Amino acid sequence: MDFAPPRADGPSPAGASGAIWLAAAVSALGGLLFGYDWVVIGGAKPFYEAAFGLVSPPAQAWAVSCALIGCLAGATYSGVVSDRLGRKPALLIAALLFTVSSIGTALASGFDVFVVWRIVGGVAIGMASGLSPLYIAEIAPARSRGRLVVLNQIAIVLGLLGAQIVNLLIAAPVPPHAGMAEIAASWNGTVGWRWMFAATAVPAAGFLIGCIFLPESPRWLAQKGRWDDSAASLRRLGGEDYARAAIADIRVALAGAPGRSLRAILREPRFRRVLAIGMVLAILQQWCGINVIFNYAQEIFASAGYAVSDTLFNIVITGVVNGVFTLVALGTIERLGRRRLLLIGCAGLAIIYVALGGCYVMGLQGWPMLLLVVAAIACYAMTLAPVTWVALSEIFPGEARGASMAAATTALWGACFVLTYRFPLLNAAAGTGLTFWLYAIVCAAGFVFILRRLPETKGKSLEEIERSWRVDD
Repeated sequence: MDFAPPRADGPSPAGASGAIWLAAAVSALGGLLFGYDWVVIGGAKPFYEAAFGLVSPPAQAWAVSCALIGCLAGATYSGVVSDRLGRKPALLIAALLFTVSSIGTALASGFDVFVVWRIVGGVAIGMASGLSPLYIAEIAPARSRGRLVVLNQIAIVLGLLGAQIVNLLIAAPVPPHAGMAEIAASWNGTVGWRWMFAATAVPAAGFLIGCIFLPESPRWLAQKGRWDDSAASLRRLGGEDYARAAIADIRVALAGAPGRSLRAILREPRFRRVLAIGMVLAILQQWCGINVIFNYAQEIFASAGYAVSDTLFNIVITGVVNGVFTLVALGTIERLGRRRLLLIGCAGLAIIYVALGGCYVMGLQGWPMLLLVVAAIACYAMTLAPVTWVALSEIFPGEARGASMAAATTALWGACFVLTYRFPLLNAAAGTGLTFWLYAIVCAAGFVFILRRLPETKGKSLEEIERSWRVDD
């Protein structure tokens, strides 16, 4: 793997070189592992439950959700690690944790050991979820940054789809009325589920090796006063002209208040506002209601006459629609911009949820609901799913970008944790139709918030974005 610099007369700061695309693709492997590790447990669930004799709902729920504890810890401390040690060492740590946790989970001798390794894997997810888009944003030219960060979301979608395919290929057919004892004694219960987790080690090892060859973030190097190293990293990524222009921009940005901690930065109201915007965007991505869609998609498709298994359904419908419309985001994010796409996503989901809620309240079924579900997945995949990560990677001040990104990512996983536990109660109390309408209100509120608070950042360097916050009081 080679990140050798192009000729000095290579691409200008307006375009991304092949070296930048390659570095972004390697970093995006963290997103692929995030998606794979998050979903693989779904296919393995009936088999490890049988293997460990998990019959009580609390034990089954803990097996699925324990990784969220690790996600919160990884997101929280990723900022400290990346700001102190650098973006590259932090990515290396995440890659190492992915590798060892996949092997540890596969070899778990008991349920308690299984849980420990799932939490370790969660730490890797929490770290990678924020670090990968952050690193990509810090190496990317302004006019290509959106598309490069969307690579991370494409990798997440590929990880989701990859986990579903691997689960399907590994699992042996199960008799329709097989009991837990029969499953526990089968290939799936003794060996199959272990291979589902062990398969994660292959891309994780690739991620680990790739990270060794990554250049350090030039903006982090400059923040630490290592200007020669920063210039060398920029030349390695984009050539002499790119390095010269980027270094000049970074110097201007750091001249304002170099070397301050996140606590010091947050004493300024404008930067408190930036962090608040980032945390709201992160929470909105989780609470926009897409989890309702994924929870009820199988039921809705079944009512439309599509009698396919849960796994096959997820591969054919969810994975394909997610993938196709994430590619749409890749083609539109630099043309339409971050703000417009987020507004389209909130408005589109709100309208779809109102219609879906009405279908449930009126007892309608069949193809109209089928189309609404596909439309909701498509809308989310091309807007809120990828664009939230792009916006988060751009808006925070360079002085504490790692810590700020960690705070927003922690808010995202905290929101996910709350949603995981509260959604079943909400649905039981309010019913499915009212639940959809509630999420329509959340999306409408998100639309108003983005319209009033989030500026457009497309085509601007990270330093230009930071300066705009300084003067926007």
